[in-house]
Amino acid sequence: MRSICVENRTAVQVFVYEFITGGGFLSAEVPPPPSLVREGTAMRAALAADFGRIEGCSVTTLLDARFGVPWPTGGTVHRVRDEGQVRQTFDRLAAAADWTVVIAPEFDGHLTHAVRHVLQAGGRLLSPGANAVELASDKQRTAERLSRVGVPVPEAHCVESGEQLPRDFPYPAVLKPLDGAGSLDVELVASHAHQRAVIDTPRRLERFCSGTPASVAVLCGPRQLVTLPACRQHLSDDGRFTYLGGSLPLSAPLAQRAARLTKAAVETLDDPLGYLGVDLVLGEDPDGREDVVIEINPRLTTSYVGLRAACRNNLAAAMVDLASGRSVSLSFREEPVQFEATGRVCVQNLNNNNATRKRSDD
Repeated sequence: MRSICVENRTAVQVFVYEFITGGGFLSAEVPPPPSLVREGTAMRAALAADFGRIEGCSVTTLLDARFGVPWPTGGTVHRVRDEGQVRQTFDRLAAAADWTVVIAPEFDGHLTHAVRHVLQAGGRLLSPGANAVELASDKQRTAERLSRVGVPVPEAHCVESGEQLPRDFPYPAVLKPLDGAGSLDVELVASHAHQRAVIDTPRRLERFCSGTPASVAVLCGPRQLVTLPACRQHLSDDGRFTYLGGSLPLSAPLAQRAARLTKAAVETLDDPLGYLGVDLVLGEDPDGREDVVIEINPRLTTSYVGLRAACRNNLAAAMVDLASGRSVSLSFREEPVQFEATGRVCVQNLNNNNATRKRSDD
């Protein structure tokens, strides 16, 4: 079933694979981090609901049988109970689908492995390809690539396993895994005398950049790249940078700076496709001289739950159109939108100052 046209309502099969809730931790000795379960659930429900609203589109997914995760009506859920069942069902669904969307954390190679697994099964990706994923999954390599082509990134130092934190680095700094996701194991470091003075695994130590933390999502196809409205990131203030959610829109000057920098970053990737996100810090200088790219997320991000509430169009349908080589034009509401990492969204009504709250799959 490879003849696809959303505009003409030809039947489409989409396999949405979300690693955390889809059995990715079935063989692990420890359960997945609760924060990743919440965000994975929100992204999975929102994306599947939007695909389900496309006339003639059927959606399938995997679900870890230990989770009682709500699922929007219309989707077919394949419950999995062990790693072998995950592999077999994954291969079958990826091979049968017209498109497969992979949502997985970058750490331990989970995202790279899942993307390659789709291709090996004979599937067709509606998300970034293996080259983009491999590059963006390594924060050090990504920063080096961006810096070489003139895209600003924070000053940084790669600390190898067994090394101590450098004394002459401009602290405060942010210490993070090279392949991290979901702000896991990220911490603010005040000096070289930090409690983790000797590094156990390679990490990136980067200068703390003050300013507005923001993210910009991009829909990519072979002929068109569409930047979505920039979102302000809401992060914890405990030095762990835990992602709490976001809000939009940003002011026009900040949004323009964010879009310009995001486009430059995404254009460095070899095979961007579908939805991906870029995290930034927008500095205090109004000329944007202090703006930096923090990282590229080569997958769906939690901001999708807020952006879909702000968009007058179906973002999932736009992803299919763009990937199929067609052009799209999207329109967004002016009302302020706030969203949480759990998928809860609040849309402010500008006319009567009331707010509408809904879940990610509404």
